[in-house]
Amino acid sequence: MTTSTAFRAACTTSRLDALIAEVREAVGRGLPPDPTAYLVGERLAPHLGADDLLTPEQCESDPERYRQHLLHAEHDGSFSVVALVWLPGQGTSVHDHVSWCTTGVHEGEEYERRYRLLPSANPGTAARLVATEDVVNARGAVCGFAPPGDIHRVWNAGTGRAISLHVYGADISRLGTSVRRVYELPADC
Repeated sequence: MTTSTAFRAACTTSRLDALIAEVREAVGRGLPPDPTAYLVGERLAPHLGADDLLTPEQCESDPERYRQHLLHAEHDGSFSVVALVWLPGQGTSVHDHVSWCTTGVHEGEEYERRYRLLPSANPGTAARLVATEDVVNARGAVCGFAPPGDIHRVWNAGTGRAISLHVYGADISRLGTSVRRVYELPADC
């Protein structure tokens, strides 16, 4: 038994096992990233907010930064399921992703600012980010996206804990993160 298999076996619930099977079926269709993210969202939505989805350990936070709990990495690397736990004020940098992603809010609310990268019109001048949309994703909200055009920042602006599930079309157990690139460019907010 490998370490990742032992991890999956030790940290699961019946509902999480059902969700993983449903995601496996959707991903197994071999569709392009956008329809795959949509299908995964349809499978994820009914499980959000259910008391029996995550174990207490999978809901644990970190006082220093948001915490990532790897719930499952598919043996062939085709997808991973991660729970992110956010305390008030915790958030990400502006970033994009290595693959398609579907997210769903399990508890609390996540705030999201989406961006578009504008190339520089003048040589020697840096590209810049333009904020295109601010979204508040409440419990039960699901969204999906695929590169390119998946630049955003996410944070917990609420007063309580927030938990979201993220399904990535990549092996997060191997990569360690879903982030492809962090943007430190000027931003028009």
